[in-house]
Amino acid sequence: QVQLVESGGGLVQPGGSLRLSCAASGSIFSINAMGWYRRAPGKQRELVATITSGGTTNYADSVKGRFTVSRDNAKNTVYLQMNSLKPEDTAVYYCNANALVPSGIRYMDYWGRGTQVTVSS
Repeated sequence: QVQLVESGGGLVQPGGSLRLSCAASGSIFSINAMGWYRRAPGKQRELVATITSGGTTNYADSVKGRFTVSRDNAKNTVYLQMNSLKPEDTAVYYCNANALVPSGIRYMDYWGRGTQVTVSS
């Protein structure tokens, strides 16, 4: 099984910054894409940013120019640098990994438990 643990969430003022980290552990054969999703009150879980094993990134329009996703393949860790935070960024942020375990036949999505990000003055 693959476990993902997020860290770095918290309370920040508008315009501030946070850096989220997510480390994948367990029996992992390979990880393809990793990414961040968020769930805000009254909304479905939405994509924030993804990054492939080769470093190709994808961002939601709402965070382009403000957020940067990166990863360390050797550590099976993905990061999300969040700058110029806005109140509408308030949400629980979830880490995702599309991974293959040694006994697996195909890549599957694994999820962390989430970390709260609150942007408020």
